[in-house]
Amino acid sequence: MRVIVDFCIIPAGADISLSGYIAECQRLLQDAKLKHSLHAFGTNIEGEWDSVMDVVKRCHMRVHEMGAPRISSTVKIATRTDREQSMEDKVSHVESLLNG
Repeated sequence: MRVIVDFCIIPAGADISLSGYIAECQRLLQDAKLKHSLHAFGTNIEGEWDSVMDVVKRCHMRVHEMGAPRISSTVKIATRTDREQSMEDKVSHVESLLNG
């Protein structure tokens, strides 16, 4: 099953700046060859359910390895069975409504 996920990982008890942890998770996403899009408060990830959930788990494991003793994450999951829909499809549909 294909899935679009909005993933936000927040390490706690480590550095004040989180950008190094986020960059490491982005590297894991690139290595996994999953379509993803970083935004100001997280990352959208698109792919097969098991592949996406695996990289979310690997992000958690890697951030712990980097020294974060605690992690809080939010994961929003969207699936469809009536048709395939990409992240770009969702955004372009709203943009087309805005542009009339």
